[in-house]
Amino acid sequence: MSNILLRKARIGDVKGIQELLRDCADKGQLLPRALTYLYKHVRNFYVAELDDGRLAACCGLSVVWEDLAEICSLVVEESFRRQGLGRRIVQACLGEADSLGVQRIFALTYQEEFFKKLGFVEVDKDVLPQKIWADCIHCPKYPDCDETAVLLNL
Repeated sequence: MSNILLRKARIGDVKGIQELLRDCADKGQLLPRALTYLYKHVRNFYVAELDDGRLAACCGLSVVWEDLAEICSLVVEESFRRQGLGRRIVQACLGEADSLGVQRIFALTYQEEFFKKLGFVEVDKDVLPQKIWADCIHCPKYPDCDETAVLLNL
């Protein structure tokens, strides 16, 4: 996997990020993101870029509160899964969270085993009130969210 560059996203990556997210959203694995959302939050994203410029993965880090951030919109293109790329891109986000002084990182996920291998533990969503009142109340799945909440203390 040496031909994959892990880096912060740029404006030119937004449509590629949306395509990665749409593929997973179509399968019910995560919520889709509008282009306006992605342009507004492009600084939150890391991408894994192939030699030919295509994106193999993306992941966002969204600061939610003074000590809390979310790993969100994590996608690894199917042909690159189970090769450590998901771990690498999440670790990049965790490194940034640490440098920002964020102490707790959470994710809402269907892939809880992946996150548990990275040291996250399953928690009740009630420990994330800032997330619920800022974002979840606008979600079409609210209040019947079927994702699992996982948390990591840095």
